[in-house]
Amino acid sequence: MIRYALRCDRSHDFESWFQSSAAYDSQVKRKLVTCPICGSAKVEKAIMAPRIVGKKGRGRATPPEPTATTTSPEAAQSAPTSLLMAQERELRAKLKELRDHIVKNADNVGERFATEARAMHYGDKEHRPIYGEASPDEAKSLIDEGIEVSPLPTLPEDRN
Repeated sequence: MIRYALRCDRSHDFESWFQSSAAYDSQVKRKLVTCPICGSAKVEKAIMAPRIVGKKGRGRATPPEPTATTTSPEAAQSAPTSLLMAQERELRAKLKELRDHIVKNADNVGERFATEARAMHYGDKEHRPIYGEASPDEAKSLIDEGIEVSPLPTLPEDRN
């Protein structure tokens, strides 16, 4: 694994881990690496100081010393964000994109979801993309019958 300091075209700094340098190059080329602050896919490696372990501290890397501190809002926005936060934002964005695609391209059948899914599965109704509500028992019953169902992704902001 390799950690890169990255910067987007709007000068936001962040960090991310990659399996290898080639994995980074491949993901950037496919626009899979995005800024967690603004979402820009125009990302490049930023200058980064290496972490060096001395003989006495072998096995323990010491964090690099900070070069400067500031409390300006601009500096706070461009400060590196944690890997977890960047991954979480990327995952949430992808889940939101998936859910928005389903809602836009499928019919909401509400509480009739299990009935509609069965009717389509058994050929009583024409197949079409649908979404709706089903209890855990209804969903399990559909799966047991060989009917493919998946829950719509729910994001934390949906609960607020």
